[in-house]
Amino acid sequence: MIKNINSFIKFKPALAVGFLFSTSSLLFGTWVASIPGIKERLGFTDGSLGLSLLLSPLGAITGMLLSTRVFSKITIGKWMLNGFYFVCLIMILQINSVNRMMFWCCLYFYGLFSFLNGLAVNAAVNIMEKKHNRLLMSTCHGMYSLGGAVSAGLAVLLFSLHLVSGWQIVLVAAGIIAVIFSSRNLLLGNTDIIHSGSGIKLPSLAILGISFICMVVFMAEGCVADWSAIYFKEILNSPKELVSLGYAGFSIAMTIGRLNGDQLIPSIGSKKVVIVGSLLAALGFLIVVISPGVLIAIVGYVLIGLGCSCIVPVLFTASANIPGVSTVEGFAMVTTGGLIGFLTGPSIIGMISEKTDLSKGLSLLILLSIAAAIVAWRNSFLSKKQPSVSLPYDEQIY
Repeated sequence: MIKNINSFIKFKPALAVGFLFSTSSLLFGTWVASIPGIKERLGFTDGSLGLSLLLSPLGAITGMLLSTRVFSKITIGKWMLNGFYFVCLIMILQINSVNRMMFWCCLYFYGLFSFLNGLAVNAAVNIMEKKHNRLLMSTCHGMYSLGGAVSAGLAVLLFSLHLVSGWQIVLVAAGIIAVIFSSRNLLLGNTDIIHSGSGIKLPSLAILGISFICMVVFMAEGCVADWSAIYFKEILNSPKELVSLGYAGFSIAMTIGRLNGDQLIPSIGSKKVVIVGSLLAALGFLIVVISPGVLIAIVGYVLIGLGCSCIVPVLFTASANIPGVSTVEGFAMVTTGGLIGFLTGPSIIGMISEKTDLSKGLSLLILLSIAAAIVAWRNSFLSKKQPSVSLPYDEQIY
């Protein structure tokens, strides 16, 4: 892992795009920490806040519909530079909203720009992988996971210094904008137009299969984030100071797995990564739901994190290399599946749990993860040849 990270850091164009991945989670982590304060300041109830938050996925759907038109007119480098500037400014306004209308508008545009930013950075990575015959996708997604961990720790630190969330986001966004500005020449070097201008086509069964697997992985991630602490508290009767350890174990395992993924994926093959990863996640959920105590449950969450870690990078690379489908179309279809899973998964688990209990609710993820492994086994696009690990960047390019 250390060798892979060192070579990644030396390859400046990849590092610049990788920083944008971490930017997304840095902003999102700061936003999550600010939600309780916004709820109180703007007078939201749980129900009205929940409905308001649906504006972000509505914006993302709009972004999906606009994606082919946007990326047929602007290079991905120009979009990355300006798109991430905009999302920083939107987040500052969102967290410092003075009324509900301002807040609602920001939520919508945050979802729209976040979706298009995600397409741009994944496309840039895919193009660099082909150009240099070197896997980068997993490491870049690892940068996203790392940014989430940093944002959580940063929020704790800044709150302990009595800095309110409104100023926290100004500080974080200013730092991000400064780094992006200093990397502008590297970002603008991505001069590709990644779509011809035609609309999104109806997906084939193979693409739907990739989208389904992405939906399951994002559903698992969303359910771990939303329900792990509650599971520890209500089912396992965990002490208050231990309830976050399930998600912590999942996040650490996810980060480690992704930072090793660009070496692991070519050594065992993309299809095997998805099949084994899905089955490992299923085993992790099984261990969680039958666990008699906190320590064994943490092991389960670690296995879920390791299993899920490299699947999404493989899916993005596969969706960008489907014959007859542009990079934008492939990413948009897969990302939509992930978005559906991340948003609906926790709610579905909650509805099942309300009728039975949380253990039975989480058992659904065991079945879905096994189904994802079967779909991966039957999917021909996951068998396509991927870029291989070659010389370290300093030897290969300089």
